[in-house]
This record gives sequence, C-alpha cells and structure tokens, in this order.
Amino acid sequence: MSVKIIECPRDAMQGMEAFIPTKKKAAYINQLLKVGFDTIDFGSFVSPKAIPQLRDTAEVLSMLDLENSKSKLLAIVANTRGAQDACNFEEIDYLGYPFSISETFQLRNTNASIEQSLGRVEEMQNLCVHHNKKMVVYISMAFGNPYGDAWSGQLAAHWTKRLTEDLGIEIIALADTVGVSNGANISELFSTLIPEFPNVEIGAHLHTRPEEAANKVRLAYESGCRRFDAAIKGYGGCPMAEDDLVGNMATELLIDALNAFDQPSIDEKQFSKALLLAGTTFPL
Repeated sequence: MSVKIIECPRDAMQGMEAFIPTKKKAAYINQLLKVGFDTIDFGSFVSPKAIPQLRDTAEVLSMLDLENSKSKLLAIVANTRGAQDACNFEEIDYLGYPFSISETFQLRNTNASIEQSLGRVEEMQNLCVHHNKKMVVYISMAFGNPYGDAWSGQLAAHWTKRLTEDLGIEIIALADTVGVSNGANISELFSTLIPEFPNVEIGAHLHTRPEEAANKVRLAYESGCRRFDAAIKGYGGCPMAEDDLVGNMATELLIDALNAFDQPSIDEKQFSKALLLAGTTFPL
C-alpha cells in the first residue's frame, strides 16, 4: 500500500494571530494542490470566535482550482452545525472531527464531554453518508495528555473500537496533540491497532520536534502506518491546548524520512515552489 500524505495548511494557519488575507490563503492552497498530496486539510467550519483565522474558509474554497488536481479536500468541524455547513459544498471529500480521549481537552476543544462527542460523531457520520462524504476522526491526545487524565494504549483501542464498530468510521488518525509521543507508544499503538482493525485506515497526526521527526516516522511506518499528516515547515499546532506547543510534523522532514522506504511519489518541483510560497504566506 502506498503512503498517503495529508498536507495540513488549516492546522498551520489556525493558531496564527495575524490574519492571513483570503487571497493569500487560496494562492498557497492552490500551489499545494499541484504537489500530488493525497488530501489537503484546507479549512474548518467552526465558530469564527473560536478560530478567527479560518472564518473565510468558504470564500477560500470558492477560489481553489480543483480541476487539474487529484488531491481531495478535508475540512475540520467541531459540531453538527459545522458538519451541515461543510456538507453544502460538493468539493469537500472529508469531514474531520477531533475526538479527544482526554476529558479535559475534549471540553476545551469542542465544549462537549467524550460521551457527548460520541453522539456528535454519530450525527455527523449520518450526514456524511447522506452527502457522499467520509468522516475522519482524530483520536486527540492519543499518545498521552498534560492534564493528568487517564491514558493508556488500551484506552485508545477502546475508543477506536467504539468509533469504528459502533458508528462505522473508516478513517482514524491518531493525534499527538501536544507532542508527547515517543518511540514506545508510537510502536505500541500502531502495531496493535492496525492488525486489530484491518478494515480501518489508521493514520498518524504527529506533532514533533524536528530532531525527533525521522525516528517517529520510521517507527510508525514499520508498525504499518501508511497515512501521515504534516504541514510545511512544521507550522502550527492546536491553539485550544493552551500549553507550550510542539509544532506539526514538517512535510519536508516527513518526505525525507519516507524516502528511505521509497515513498511517496510527489512532484518535487511543485513542492519546492510550495516551500518558497510558505515563507511569504505565513506571518512570522
């Protein structure tokens, strides 16, 4: 199975205070659409009070040139209303929902308990089925949390089972929301969950320090993972965590690490252009 790279400009942008003009966002994402990524996590349908940077997602979408790109589009939603809004757009292929197995973070991030979030996922999954889209559920805090909430690989497996077997979710991304993953828990989770759920696509959304990126990618890949989220230059992180953030997996580091396994196939020239454009798009 070939590797899927999900490029995440939404995750890179969402926590930045200085507003990135809509045309700049669209131009950057249009360049990403030329690279050959499997999916672009391009925006979100959430309250503009919560994530003001992405209040223009619908407008950005109207400016995207999708005709000559094979990349699919993913939008993040936090509740059923956001899912309904996203479902109005045929161009969107996937809806992503952050489902935390840390009760503290689930309340912070979506203003709902874990059990309430399970009900939301069921409602959103029904919407996706009706509108010919797929849900991607992020198991947030999958590798641990900084709040003292209970964590174990068994807990991650428990919620994965409920989401997939009870609600029919076909894509799960294990998310290291605050950069606490390590070699042991990466190997444990992927080598356990992937064989246990053979009909589920289980991916990695890793936040990491640059010097740890290659080893984390290698361990996830060797444990069977073939879906990786990343953001060019490692920009971003979850602003709702309210802790010292470790940035996203840098796409260039992910690609370098995957090259050891002859993966993946992207347009290097277009990717180089995207790297340059990132430097003028993001306010630093």
